[in-house]
Amino acid sequence: MYGQRHIDRKAIGQGNMDKTAADREIIQDKASGGGLYEALAEYGGSDFYPYHMPGHKRNKDAGEMAAYFGIDITETDGFDDLHHAEGILKCAQERAGRLYGAEETFYLVNGSTCGVLAAVMTAAERGSEILLARNCHKSVYHAAILQELRPHYHYPPLLDGYGICDGVDAVAVDSLLDQYPACKTVVITSPTYEGIVSDVKAVADAVHRHDGILIVDEAHGAHFGLDDSMPDSAVACGADLVVHSLHKTLPSMTQTALLHVQGDRVDRRKLREYLRMLQTSSPSYVMMASMDCCVRYVEEHGPERFAFLRRQYDLFCKKTERCHYIKIGKMTDLSEKKHCLTDWDIGKLVIFVRHPAVNGQKLYHLLREKYHLQMEMAAADYVVAIMTIMDTKEGWQRLADALCEIDDRIEEENAKLPKTDPGAADAAFAGHRTVQWTAAAAAMLPAEAFDKEREAVPLAQAQGRICAEFVNLYPPGIPLLVPGEIVSGDVAGRIEEYLQAGLRVQGVTAAGEIWLLTPEQEPKIHK
Repeated sequence: MYGQRHIDRKAIGQGNMDKTAADREIIQDKASGGGLYEALAEYGGSDFYPYHMPGHKRNKDAGEMAAYFGIDITETDGFDDLHHAEGILKCAQERAGRLYGAEETFYLVNGSTCGVLAAVMTAAERGSEILLARNCHKSVYHAAILQELRPHYHYPPLLDGYGICDGVDAVAVDSLLDQYPACKTVVITSPTYEGIVSDVKAVADAVHRHDGILIVDEAHGAHFGLDDSMPDSAVACGADLVVHSLHKTLPSMTQTALLHVQGDRVDRRKLREYLRMLQTSSPSYVMMASMDCCVRYVEEHGPERFAFLRRQYDLFCKKTERCHYIKIGKMTDLSEKKHCLTDWDIGKLVIFVRHPAVNGQKLYHLLREKYHLQMEMAAADYVVAIMTIMDTKEGWQRLADALCEIDDRIEEENAKLPKTDPGAADAAFAGHRTVQWTAAAAAMLPAEAFDKEREAVPLAQAQGRICAEFVNLYPPGIPLLVPGEIVSGDVAGRIEEYLQAGLRVQGVTAAGEIWLLTPEQEPKIHK
């Protein structure tokens, strides 16, 4: 008990022992016996009065959220400093590193975005060149602006019949690095928002052959490598820097994430400096306790929970395979086709609708309003449900039952329509999804365009002009246009299609305008 801690401190003082070292030793004992949460809970329940931040002072009368304030403290004696961890936080981060097999692991309380920014800014020198998979999260592009980088892009192919990005092509990456030898930093996303897993080892080998650093945004794959039933983590596949969002797929609070570093290619001193700059100087101990509890939960219950996830997934797929108009994207359906992906995460249910009268938005709203099932996101032709080791049997069954019932309803409505070729809908469905990427031409660096004067222009009048702001389909936040790129008719048309389908497109105003450089700001060579 922490009352005893006070008595121990007196005894320690009489023995002329260093007070700070004594605090650290006592808290360290708490960490070895349990973890950060246990130490916080015991301290919060003690008779220590807080003459320090935060301002709620753990007072039970401090409003509706007061019940959550008991373990919300600051860097008081014995609780370490995230930016110079030597005690309980050092142990907690090392515990996370052991779980993933990483040489060094950092807690992120500003989410994966912070880890991506720190990784890119550490690996890529200011003003240098960088190779990005075009389907990277917008935070990667933000880092490119902050570092004034010149990006080159790998456009992952689209999966035939699905219209979502395939895995990163390692051969294409190798070729691009030959084409742009100044690129010494490569960033890819694996798994993608839809659960597509790239051959990270092959990509890492290609990058390292060119003496480069590979950063993998594995935010949606924090569960990878934690069980034999899951794909290998990018850490095990040889990536130099790997970002994990614990909160996305594991039992941890929103905004909690990890950054792993491996090998000697990364300047770790610089990485720590960027983390100090980018992370808050008042990190939440509630979040950090959540991360530690998450790691310990997986250590203790991981095997049984992952086995449960696999069983429920198999039952779900078996129950829904009778559906005619609703299709679950699965790796097994791609086994005979040419592709770059190496796996499809079973935690990402990509639920496609195969009927002209029902699109992804309609399915999303139907599941929410009629069945009270909240999906993660809706695209033009599919919805995404995120399933984790914490989902219940009921949760799996409710979704399967709802999809089967919706499919039956579509069947009934379809029977009332004039008879058509049964393969026509499937052919049209597949054909709609085979449109490939259109590489956008850049008139200037993203950082150059970002700082220039801009104006809002109707999308219909934007063709040939230079974009001044990101245009993202959100979620997942992959840029359709990056500052400095020329708006093509193809991209403008796709944005218009997304808007008409009711999808959320960031960077387009309510009046249907996008932000472009003013004519005076456009480079003469473009004019």
